[in-house]
Amino acid sequence: MNKTACIYARVSSDRQKENHTIASQTAALREYAAANGYSVPPEWVFEDEGYSGAIMLRPGLEALRDLAAEGQIAAALVYSPDRLSRKYAYQVLLTEELSRCGVELIFLKSPAGATPEDQLLLQFQGMIAEYERAQIAERSRRGKRHQAQQGVVSVLSGAPYGYRYVRKNDTSAAYYEVLEAEAQVVRWVFETYTQRAISINAIARLLNERQIPTRTAKTRWERSTVWGMLRNPAYQGTACYGKTELRPRQRITRPLRQRQGIASRDSANHERPRGDWIEVPVPPLVSEEMFALAQEQLEQNKHHSPRHTIEPTLLQGMLVCQLCGYALYRTSTRTAKQKLYYYRCLGSDGYRRLKGPVCTNRPIRQDALDEVVWSEIMHLLEDPTLVQSEIDRRRELARKADPLRKRDVELRREQVRLEKHIERMVTAYQEELVTLPQLRQRMPQLRKQAQASSRN
Repeated sequence: MNKTACIYARVSSDRQKENHTIASQTAALREYAAANGYSVPPEWVFEDEGYSGAIMLRPGLEALRDLAAEGQIAAALVYSPDRLSRKYAYQVLLTEELSRCGVELIFLKSPAGATPEDQLLLQFQGMIAEYERAQIAERSRRGKRHQAQQGVVSVLSGAPYGYRYVRKNDTSAAYYEVLEAEAQVVRWVFETYTQRAISINAIARLLNERQIPTRTAKTRWERSTVWGMLRNPAYQGTACYGKTELRPRQRITRPLRQRQGIASRDSANHERPRGDWIEVPVPPLVSEEMFALAQEQLEQNKHHSPRHTIEPTLLQGMLVCQLCGYALYRTSTRTAKQKLYYYRCLGSDGYRRLKGPVCTNRPIRQDALDEVVWSEIMHLLEDPTLVQSEIDRRRELARKADPLRKRDVELRREQVRLEKHIERMVTAYQEELVTLPQLRQRMPQLRKQAQASSRN
């Protein structure tokens, strides 16, 4: 099946028009299209006669860009790079624009990478793209920081539980509106934690038992949710901007290993020093004294946490349930004679989920499983040939790896990349870095590429 393409040709002087150089360009490009399986309708042959390559505003070029934005072509055929533009910066911008639209730019007399000009063009393209990304990020960061210092609520990412974010309009700026039903839950959590000395886990369990809905009403209250609520300074009337920052991942977690190491994002949030936070005033839900008591209690609990006294185990952090895929953690029970330790599946804990446990596997005695695993380790150490044979087996398996599986991994990575690109475009529009027409022009093709990647 032929791929749809368009042809672009340009001459800048009357002498070139008289010598019919534009006709020779078009003829050569038609021959190339026929020889390489490209279908070029007559109305998709664009010619700019008498237009300088140093300007961007050309009728034929504008028509080509509009056609690419509509997603109707797979390739654009041009005789040489200087026919597209005489300026490298314009070549870079046009190449990047067509690439975003999923259009392959093909030069007949300058195949990609064959000349020093092509290599220079690619280098410029990378440098300009990196510069633009850095410029947008820095402009956005400084703009948000300045707004936060002015006390503008719109720089905050949404509103926490207990509030509703009200967008700015012609008569008022954005602000937090107190939702009294949720605010009562917030006050109850702080009072229960500071005055009744109930643990965070017990508070989450009480919220679930009383069937108090979460913000979405689709999930249950988790310990981490209550912990984050107790630490959020917005509830004492000072929401903070710049509390966290993105840093590269330090390690690959167990869930990532189960997904072949493919992360939905390549960085993670880390809390910044308290002095770097910028306070933005919002309506308080609890008093400053109660919030301070909660912080003091959290610090005491952190210092005396039982996690700091747990002895490391042989299989700590390495066990995964074969039935449900959740991790196994160590728990204990006490008999009349001794204290027994077990490895228990997270999926078998009914209190962690709204609909009860998702796994029926029973706990395993730690001493029994550790003994079995340790004996196997000693057996391997005593016979190095077993280790070498396993290494050889895995090398052979990797060499004969299924190409379909490799293709699936590549498609998943491409899907993640496109989703991140779409997210960046939406963020750029929200920060008024791109206009609505520009967003409408770029988003359809990005969504089309993402849908094609997910179908494949």
